[in-house]
Amino acid sequence: MSDDPVVLADRDGSGIVTVTLNRPGTKNSVPPQGWTELAGVLGDIAGRADDRVVVLTGAGGDFCAGSDLRGGGSAAPRRAMQVVNAALFALRDLPQPTIAAVRGVAVGGGFNLALACDLAIAEENARFSQIFSRRGLSVDFGGTWFLTHMIGLHRAKELAFFGRVLTAPEVHALGLLNKVVPEGQALAEAYAWARDLLALAPLALAQTKEMLNLAAAGSFHDSVLREAAAQNLNGTTEDTREAIQAFLEKREPVFRNR
Repeated sequence: MSDDPVVLADRDGSGIVTVTLNRPGTKNSVPPQGWTELAGVLGDIAGRADDRVVVLTGAGGDFCAGSDLRGGGSAAPRRAMQVVNAALFALRDLPQPTIAAVRGVAVGGGFNLALACDLAIAEENARFSQIFSRRGLSVDFGGTWFLTHMIGLHRAKELAFFGRVLTAPEVHALGLLNKVVPEGQALAEAYAWARDLLALAPLALAQTKEMLNLAAAGSFHDSVLREAAAQNLNGTTEDTREAIQAFLEKREPVFRNR
């Protein structure tokens, strides 16, 4: 087994963190310890005020081929899924906005890894599949929730039952991608969006992200009450006061994440 890390985190100094799955020889399939690494990397990012936006991608031209099914690992099935789910929760609950930059294959858990991000950009030659059924498995890594909420029950069942390979334009047409770009452009587009997000107040953006995630499963009444609570909190922050003052002074705001 290689001692190389499965997950890399690179910071460019601007506030953008690139998280890369680093097993190109297996199309970035993730072994059991890789999910633990991913959860750890994301947990570190969550606690750092200088990390403002996360771009998630894969090394060597592919995004992620899901879990590595070779060898199986020594953990009991229940424990193994707890490890996988810890990585999913760490990604979903991350306060910073996340952008998936998809190249090559994104299948099984890799498909759902992209769906777990806040935004997803794919190159036009990328390929997607909820391949679980073709491996004798049921859908995991949040796929049952993402698909049902994002495209509806009947289409979700079609993708999950048949596990067919879909092109990026087909996935985009379903509403599961934000943008499809030419081959070789996914990372550049993701970084362009990341730079746009850096110009926004991070605390307010984190609250908006959290409320949108909760709204997907909550009531209208609860969503409106959360909006009011968040807006009240915004009024106590330096960043909101700076944004309003910059607007009045017709200049660009300088946010300090406080």
